[in-house]
Order: sequence, then structure tokens, then C-alpha cells
Amino acid sequence: MLKGADLKKSYRGQSILDGVNIELEPGKISVIIGPSGSGKTTLLKVLSMLDPPDAGTIAVDDWNVQFPLEKGKKLEPPWPKLTVVFQQLFLWPHLTLLQNITLPVFLRQGKEDAEKVEELIDLFEMRGFIYRYPNEASLGQRQRAALARALLLQPKYLLLDEITSSLDVEQVAIILTYLKKLAQAGIGILTVTHLLHFAREAADNVIFMDSGQIIEKGGKEVLLSPSQDRIKRFLSVIEAAT
Repeated sequence: MLKGADLKKSYRGQSILDGVNIELEPGKISVIIGPSGSGKTTLLKVLSMLDPPDAGTIAVDDWNVQFPLEKGKKLEPPWPKLTVVFQQLFLWPHLTLLQNITLPVFLRQGKEDAEKVEELIDLFEMRGFIYRYPNEASLGQRQRAALARALLLQPKYLLLDEITSSLDVEQVAIILTYLKKLAQAGIGILTVTHLLHFAREAADNVIFMDSGQIIEKGGKEVLLSPSQDRIKRFLSVIEAAT
């Protein structure tokens, strides 16, 4: 279980996360929705400990830590058991997409699983551009490479920030199918998305964030029949725009 308890985060005196409590079970897909600026991406940064919280507790199975850290204590996050893919992707510009995919696992293990690499290349239909550099690839192509890189690390918990934002309908469907397979294999997935149809198809659990807090959470009923007017307004605006 991945847990965050009473997580708080501020930037320049402005509260971004205000006492967030969240759990991610192995084998489940949780989807975070909410307006821009509600703290969704910051929550992923905090949970992945790339930008640790100002206060709160994070636990990953039997690993846990209380923030702020005790003076002199070094943070050693449980990576790649916990892996994250952000919308910015963070691909190395001087490496090809194939090198971007394989380098992290090679540095960690001294080798990569060639069969798994080939499987991911075929799954995301990357053969036509796998040897391109990031600046030679489209955003959708780079997104597929970043996701393949994360999956090659074989995480137990996978955090995803808008990884379908620049993909066409067919690629979104492919990723949705693969995420469901990952969940069936026991991987816990937490994904931020603005695509309501993706959320409805993917989610075991739905989390609605606004103003740095989790306003409502539950199953698909959060999307189908929300209990709060704030969520109803948000969903109606999104559906009208699509």
C-alpha cells in the first residue's frame, strides 16, 4: 500500500496541499481529477518524493517516513518500486528515444531486458521513430517513450501525470488496455487526467481535488453521480468542452 497522510506543501508562502490523505492499493487504478491549480501534479511530486512535503507521512509498504525529516536524516526513497511519469517527460535530449528507455534500467541493473524492450516498442508502435532524438519526435511519441521507460523499471506503484494528453484516441485506448493489464498483475496506478471517458473506463477509485484538498473520493459514482455541487459544475464544464 502507498499511503500519504496529512500531506502539506507550500511554495512562497502559498499553500498548495492542505492536509491531503490518500491511499493507493496494489492492483488498483486511482484517477485524480480536478481544475487546474488544484494541486494534482504537486501531489504526485510529493508522493514520489521528488519534491518532499513540508509535513505529513508517506508510506510505501513497509517503508515509511515522517516529514519534515529529522535533522541530519537522509531521505532514501524506495525507487524504482515507486516510479512516476510527469507531463514534462524529462527525456535526455542527447539520447535517442531507445536510449532514454533503456538507460535507467541499465544503470540500475547493468543490463536491460531485451525481450521486454521489444514488447514495449511493439505495444506502443514505436518502431518508426525509436531511433529519433526527443527534438525529432512529436509530443505523443515522446510520451510513449517516457511511459515505456517507466514500465521497463517494473514498479509496484506507478504515478502518471496526464500521460494521455497528446495521444490520439487509438493510443489512449492502447494505454488504457495496458494499464488495466498492469493492475491485474498487481501494480497500483495513480493517474492525473482531464479525460473523463478515460477516467470512467480506467478507474477503480476516483479522487476529486480542489484548492489543495481532496473534496470527494470513491468509485465511479464520483463521476456518474457526484454528491457535491462543486464537482457537478466541474464535470458539466468538462463535458460541454468535449
